[in-house]
Order: sequence, then C-alpha cells, then structure tokens
Amino acid sequence: MSANDPKRTSWVEQLYDTLGALHREGLTLLLAEQSIPLALGIADYAYVLQTGRIALEGPAAELERDPHVQEIYLGISAAAP
Repeated sequence: MSANDPKRTSWVEQLYDTLGALHREGLTLLLAEQSIPLALGIADYAYVLQTGRIALEGPAAELERDPHVQEIYLGISAAAP
C-alpha cells in the first residue's frame, strides 16, 4: 500500500480520530510518530528526537509555533524580510 493510497489515508485518519477521542476522555498516550502534524494535533507535550537524542521538548502548541520545528519538521519556511 503506497503513502498516497486513499485506503491508507482513510485508515490513518480513522486511527488518529480514535486516538484523539481516547485522549480527550483522559487516557494518557505515548505516541512515537514520524508525522509531526498528526502527532502535534493530539499531543499536550512532545519530544522531538534527532539522531536518537531529544532535540526539543515542550508543550505541543509551542513546538508547533517554533520556527525551527516549522522549517525542519513541518516544511514551513519563514517569510523572507
């Protein structure tokens, strides 16, 4: 199954919907995920690993706004002055 396969996308979306619902009900989750946008979407607190070491950590909302995380992990580049 390729990454662009609609069945895979649907399955991943369903999984994250379920994980998000469980988290909202108070269940603590430990999630190891390479899809940063999906992980930060349901996380309260996150660790960003780089070469097996913690590179950044903090509240997920803060990491999502961090320019380094945006550029390196989310593919969002800072606007040129």
